[in-house]
Amino acid sequence: MNYQKELEKTLEALSSKPRLLLHACCGPCSSYVLETIASYFETTIIYYNPNIYPEAEYSRRLDELKSFLPRFTPAVENKITTVELNYNPEEFYEAIKIKDDPQLAHEEEKGERCRRCYYLRLKKTYDFAVENHFDYFCTTLSISPFKDSLKINTIGEELAAGNSSGPKWLYSDFKKKGGFQRSLELSREYDLYRQQYCGCVYSRQNADAHRNKNMVD
Repeated sequence: MNYQKELEKTLEALSSKPRLLLHACCGPCSSYVLETIASYFETTIIYYNPNIYPEAEYSRRLDELKSFLPRFTPAVENKITTVELNYNPEEFYEAIKIKDDPQLAHEEEKGERCRRCYYLRLKKTYDFAVENHFDYFCTTLSISPFKDSLKINTIGEELAAGNSSGPKWLYSDFKKKGGFQRSLELSREYDLYRQQYCGCVYSRQNADAHRNKNMVD
């Protein structure tokens, strides 16, 4: 399935502004996504990322998102609101079952560890969307070239399929059609902090290992 084309079909078919709950991981990833879809929805951003390590990094990314939105015209014009859920890293470690599967600590991005992390955050987003009567739910995660859009959309689709009267999954692959490059441009324009690793301690270790290897090479 071409997820970006599915998104375009959905946007073209909308005759009103439904309520969208958009999971976001940071300001830079939110920039292009909001630029693309904010005018079509009544959007609330949900910040739920217990995977981010350490806590100072979690707070820095959240603060950057909060400071960016009031400066970003699509967010201001469309009255984007945010909700932050509790930060509890143990939820992440339990979700990826690292004690049972310690080998996942050494996986590259897009593997099973990441899939379990996607599921954790999307399930929490979906549950909040159900409880608060949103029409759609989605995530900014697919904008990253280091994220697996097939896994992300499969999880979203399966969550939505379990409740015919609940929120619909908004298909997307935001990295397509220059989306990732546009997010880089917006990051430079707004002087946004762009992190050097996905978020979790394992992705940080992998990123550090790659940098050290490149320095040696």
